[in-house]
Parts: sequence; structure tokens; C-alpha cells
Amino acid sequence: MLELKSIDLKKVKTETLIIPVCEDRDIHDDRMISSLITRAKKLKEFKGDKGEEVIFYTPPEVKADRVIFMGLGKLKELNAESLRTVAGKAVKKCINMDLPEVLIASPSAKKIKMEMPLPLEAIIEGACLGNHLFDKYKDEKKHSSLKKISFLVKRDVAESSGKLLKSITTICEGTIFARDLINTPSNDKKPEQFTKIIADTAKKENLKVKIFDEKELKRKKFGAMLAVAAGSESKPRMIVLEYNPKDAKKTVALVGKGVTFDSGGINLKPTGSLEEMKSDMSGAAAVAATLIALAKLKPKTKVIGIIPVVENMPSGNASRPGDIVKSYSGKTVEILNTDAEGRLILIDAISYVVKKYKPETLIDIATLTGACVVALGEKIAGVFSSDDELAQSIISSGEKTYERCWHMPLPDDYKEDLKSDFADLKNIAGSRWGGSITAALFLSEFVGDTRWAHIDIAGPSYMKKGNAYCGVGGTGFGVRLFCDLLEKL
Repeated sequence: MLELKSIDLKKVKTETLIIPVCEDRDIHDDRMISSLITRAKKLKEFKGDKGEEVIFYTPPEVKADRVIFMGLGKLKELNAESLRTVAGKAVKKCINMDLPEVLIASPSAKKIKMEMPLPLEAIIEGACLGNHLFDKYKDEKKHSSLKKISFLVKRDVAESSGKLLKSITTICEGTIFARDLINTPSNDKKPEQFTKIIADTAKKENLKVKIFDEKELKRKKFGAMLAVAAGSESKPRMIVLEYNPKDAKKTVALVGKGVTFDSGGINLKPTGSLEEMKSDMSGAAAVAATLIALAKLKPKTKVIGIIPVVENMPSGNASRPGDIVKSYSGKTVEILNTDAEGRLILIDAISYVVKKYKPETLIDIATLTGACVVALGEKIAGVFSSDDELAQSIISSGEKTYERCWHMPLPDDYKEDLKSDFADLKNIAGSRWGGSITAALFLSEFVGDTRWAHIDIAGPSYMKKGNAYCGVGGTGFGVRLFCDLLEKL
């Protein structure tokens, strides 16, 4: 449970009070907190530097079993991500100490030179996202999530921010839902299972849900998608989620890649590249979680979520390099590498949503290419779009949520590398260079005149080492970004 508290610190009773501290300036309005900080800074081991911590036990000024001071560094270096991080660290520390609840003192927006509600929003996000443990498969559960997280704020902030708290909680719950989907091992989320988890959750929020099974996909001629699924005993699915408010003036479509395990197919991945392929459905998780969050947030824009779901496996039935398939759009594709499978399921889903729903804006999100990780590392997603305004909107939302994105080029002359001698297109370029660009250009051939962007999240979708508000594994990247973006659009 999360709540805002506006009470006299002399009267508050809590097991644990967290006070964020700047090195060179008092950032709190409460005199009692300022007095405690002054005492803390008299200790040699604590000056408020980033990462520094000190604990007072049962100080006489407040009714708290412990007060934990957490350093933020210099004021000029402080930003929303700093607050997100310190809140996440605080919650994780309390979890590791087996404490059931925490009260976090929110800094004064005026003193840290940020406009409300940004600082409060960041602290709530960090705390909520940090309060997540994925221990479903562990017999011995060492710790438990906190039962209650409270935020100490001024009375006027508490009175005006109830809606904000509910909204942030909803979006963070969506992010955690996506993380749990990603972290679930592939043996427990084969296409049929994965589809059921999403559909059941979506129906609870009164989203319109439609599922295409293999028979329907064959009847409607989703040839590219079926080619990827051919090698697996688990049959493909496509999930359509509709959030359709009354009087909606615009339609936005989100398409998420849902490969529940990617072996590479006949072009089998080597050891070292296979172990994290349960996460190759991170785009699908982001789209599903976004739609489920939107059903609670109730924006005025109609949003369609399209999620093609397959397992890419090698077998006697698997597609081979050199095979030619006919996509839903009617264009033929020569498969030169079965490990370039994500783009094949995406083009069928993209073609379908363009034809069926005619959205004003279409965004796909996918763990598409290792080349994007080479270009941007593991913490930044690549955005590909010929619409600069749309790309900039995505980047702006990424900056606000710290789901960072970078606008990548889409040069027309690179399309030459996708021409096939035997089909309309080939699924990989003739050159090994610029792989993320040619993959995006391949997708662009199927969007028509629709305003479109592609987000390659191969890097930031999964963390090998956790951070302050995300453990090892799936990050849920895209959910907070999309919720912020859709509010703007």
C-alpha cells in the first residue's frame, strides 16, 4: 500500500523514516528534519555525498525506531532519476532488513528547483518499482516486499496529489506485471500459456480481447508469422487488445514482439546467447502491460495492442534459410536467416493493424537486433522513424521516465541491401553492418503511409545486474514511456 502523509513529525509514529540529504543544501521544509540532518552531518562518516548512509536509532526528536539518512550529492547534480534511485535504494534496504513499512520524507520541490509534480512522481516511482521481488520459483523466500510505503509531504501537496499517487501506482504495477512476464521461464510461458495470462488479466480490466489461434492465422494468411512458428510444437497465437473510450478522436496502435523463446531456429544461437532468450517477448509484455494500465487510467485516445506470439525452435518442420514466404500484406520474403525472426512476426502484425484499424499513429517495440546493443549499449533503446516529431515525443517521454531512447537514422539507400533476387524482400541485409537500421527499414516496408516509429529495446529490456529500483532480469522498459507518451499524443 502506498499513501501520502501530511502530519507533524513530532506526532508521526513509524518504524523507519528515510531522509534524503543533499551535500551542500538543506532540501526539506520541515524544521525537525533539518535539525536531524544537521546532527547527522556532524558525524565524520556522513556529509550527504552520493551513496553515503547513516542511521540514528530511536532519536528523541521523533517517534521512529530508526532514521536513515541517504546522501544525494550536490544540488546541481540532482534530478528526477536521483530521487527515483534514492527511493528505490531506501525500499530495497528496508526489504533486506526485513522491515514491513517505511516513511520517506519528500524534498521540497522549490528547494531542489524542480516543478511539481516531478520530484514527488520520481520518488513514488522509485519506491514502488523497488518494492518488487521475483521469487516465485524459490522454495526459500529470504525476504518479503514492504506492506506499506508512505511519503511525508506538505499538507497542500497531500490534498492535491491523490490522483497522481493512484496514476503512478497503476503505471508501476503495469511495469511490474511486464517484468514478471519477462522473468517467467519459457517452459511456463509457451505461446498458449503466455496468451492466456495476458488475456485473463486484460479481461479483468474490461479490455476487449480477441485471440487468433493457428487455424485463424492460416485462414487469414499470416504467412511470415506462421513460418517462424513452424519449427515449434507450441502453436502460434496473436492477441488483439482494444481500449476504446467513448468519443475517442484518435487511434494509436502498439505492436509488441512476442517470441517466448528464441533458439534462432535452424540458424541456432550459440551458448552464451541462448540463456536470456526467455526475454525475447519483452516488447509484447510492454504492450500488454500498457493496455492493462490504460484501462485503469482511462485516457481519451483509442489504443489497439497487437501481440504476435510464437516460439522459434529448430525441427524437421522449421523454416530453412532460402525459404520464401508470403506475408499477410501479400509481399514475399526470402528468409536468409531464421534468427531474424522478430521482424517476420512484426510485419504480419503491422500489416494487419494498418488494414483493420487504420491508426493515425503506429509504434512497434521489440527486442529486435544485437546490432542496436552494439550501437547504444544495454541502457538505451534505438528509435527509428522518418517522423521527427513522433521520434522526439518518444525521446522526450524517455527522458522524463528515464527509459532512455536515441533517434537513429533511416537512410533510403540502405534499402538496397534488402532486395532479393527471388522475392520482394529478404529478411536480412547483404552486409553485416548497420543491422539495426536495415531491420527497421525492413519493417518500414509494411507500414504504408501510417505515422510510424520502431523502438528497438534489445539492450534495456533485460538487466544482468540489478539497479536501485529494478532487480536482475526483465525491466518492463516501455510501459512508463508509453503511458507518458500516450498522454501527450
